[in-house]
Amino acid sequence: MRTVNIHEAKTHLSRLVEQAAQGEAFIIARAGRPMVKVVPISQGEDRPTRRLGFLAGQITVPDDFDTLGQAEIERLFLGAHETAA
Repeated sequence: MRTVNIHEAKTHLSRLVEQAAQGEAFIIARAGRPMVKVVPISQGEDRPTRRLGFLAGQITVPDDFDTLGQAEIERLFLGAHETAA
């Protein structure tokens, strides 16, 4: 992949952007240190799609989900609270 310094990128930005849009990604560097990678939008958006609801009907949430372990939590909380007092 081609690396251009920031001065060259500023001077030739239109040409570099056009080349990147055609698939020629490049890196902009400052003092020889890579700073950013310029890629066409189609390449930058190749993320896996999230599949919402793919386990629908395969799992269930119990009705008492919000209170599961409540007695244990209260016991631990009250036990810690009484020791601190």
